[in-house]
Amino acid sequence: MSDLGPNPTASASLKDFCIDATMPVPVAKFWAAAIGGEVDVDEAGEAFIRRGKAVDIWVNRVPEPKSVKNRVHFDVYTRAVADLVALGGTLLEEHEPDRVVMADVEGNEFCAFLDPDLESDTPASLFAVCTDSDKPVEIARWWHGLVGGTLTPGPDGTLRWLRGGAGWDDLIWKFVRVADERVVKNRWHWDVRADAAELVHDGARALRGPDTDIRWTVLTDPDGNEFCAFG
Repeated sequence: MSDLGPNPTASASLKDFCIDATMPVPVAKFWAAAIGGEVDVDEAGEAFIRRGKAVDIWVNRVPEPKSVKNRVHFDVYTRAVADLVALGGTLLEEHEPDRVVMADVEGNEFCAFLDPDLESDTPASLFAVCTDSDKPVEIARWWHGLVGGTLTPGPDGTLRWLRGGAGWDDLIWKFVRVADERVVKNRWHWDVRADAAELVHDGARALRGPDTDIRWTVLTDPDGNEFCAFG
């Protein structure tokens, strides 16, 4: 199947990435050491990974521990799995010839693709964000309509890999076909810059608006993925 080209009417821009954690600082230190960044910790013990021109990452404290496989995860390139294990990562599965499934220090799954020639000052390089869905083509098209970029085929030939979305120009957003249902709130999510009312008009559902505690709107996309919108 051919590519679905750039959308010139994109109305939203992808922003930061957010991780829920019972122990934010160790999680932040793992990812900063793995893919680069400086860790700032606030008075509440929540952490922020400042990554310069790359996508920043917030690690937010939550009371509930991780209980099921994450429906959102990172893909990284790495020169050697041992380098990530040395940082506290755990090898979960090996897939020939060059991909392994790993977990970070709090059990969050991610995929590492072996690249012995990787040119990076860190053990790994983030190159994709993966989102599980039972209808990946439809939700990829929905986000393409908002953030632009180009939809390209996944390994099965369907248009479900979004490249060049506004704000995440260097990242591939892979929508991954799965059969399992969502049973808990996503532990990882993304933020966008957009008008919340326009997002709702386009099919998102608002869960919580700005109030005395937050200055953003919490929404879900048509597939139930939580995200936050900053006007």
